[in-house]
Parts: sequence; structure tokens; C-alpha cells
Amino acid sequence: MATPKTGNRVQNFFKARWGELNNVTWPTQKQAVHSMILVLSIMLIVGIFLGFVDATLSEVVLYLIG
Repeated sequence: MATPKTGNRVQNFFKARWGELNNVTWPTQKQAVHSMILVLSIMLIVGIFLGFVDATLSEVVLYLIG
């Protein structure tokens, strides 16, 4: 069972975290959308590149085996 002292510590912890969240500089919607588009674009490019490398190496291995 939590003692009153422990309960106060937990309550103080969450109050402090809430205070920290108020100090965060959150991105605007425009910044968030631009960041999301950038991340998705990079993921697509890396995915295509890795797919190409995988297909190429698979063909090389099949050629060496057969």
C-alpha cells in the first residue's frame, strides 16, 4: 500500500512532468507536415534502394550457386 509520502512523490513527479510539457516549443502544423513528408520520402527512397540491392544480390547468389 502506498504511504502518503509516496503518493506525494508520485503526484509531484507528474506535476513536474506537466510543467515541462508546458515549456516545450511544439512545431506548427506546417512544420509537422513538412517533417512527415520528408521522413516518408526518405523512407521510400531507402526502401527502393534496399529492394534494388536485395534483388541484385539475390541474382548474384543464384548465379554463383547455379
